[in-house]
Amino acid sequence: MKRKIITTGDGSKTIHIPEWNEQYHSKHGAIQEARHVFLETGLQYYTDKCTSKVTASISILEIGFGTGLNAFLTFFKAKALGLKIDYMGIEAFPVSAQEAQEMDYAAHVKEEQARAVFSALHTGYWEQPFQISKDFTLTKRHQKFEDITDINRFDLIYFDAFGPRVQPELWTEDIFLKMFTSLKPNGVLTTYCAQGAARRAMQAAGFVIERLPGPPGKREMLRATKNGDGS
Repeated sequence: MKRKIITTGDGSKTIHIPEWNEQYHSKHGAIQEARHVFLETGLQYYTDKCTSKVTASISILEIGFGTGLNAFLTFFKAKALGLKIDYMGIEAFPVSAQEAQEMDYAAHVKEEQARAVFSALHTGYWEQPFQISKDFTLTKRHQKFEDITDINRFDLIYFDAFGPRVQPELWTEDIFLKMFTSLKPNGVLTTYCAQGAARRAMQAAGFVIERLPGPPGKREMLRATKNGDGS
């Protein structure tokens, strides 16, 4: 499908798919959505909640690696929190090197390493782990979400698939059962979506759900937790 680079409400860019009238990130602000939904409501929350249970090491699964924005921002958030990150990004349709370059997310991050880090996220090989830094390891898997078979592997999931309006098959009980199974006990999943059908699918898969204030342009978002006993 045709893809077009657009500028979102906070000045950062995203990819727009005209055929679906859908974006990779919120048109109200790509960076502010990522920070709110995944960094603050996900990574910061998990770090605060599990401080006594983790040894400053967190394993993250991203459903929809896309432009690499969430991984990019996570790198610097984790650095600020003193965390060691093992990051797995799943993507069925990787963006091109040209599209990644046009995002220019480094222009919005006041860090000396920003451009080098963003470049490394996209130039690093697929299917094998590689180190962006001594505290951040990235693995990119070229895979459909329905083919995920990990078990008790991740502490945190960034569920950033295209919305249920255009890809309802990615928001089903079957998919969320895979997410539930792939999380460790006490693991957390965050997503920008608050649709009732998606929430019910998560609950049917075994998650405990919280409705939380959404990022700019969205009233609500969801955070899902796998109980400590794994049930």
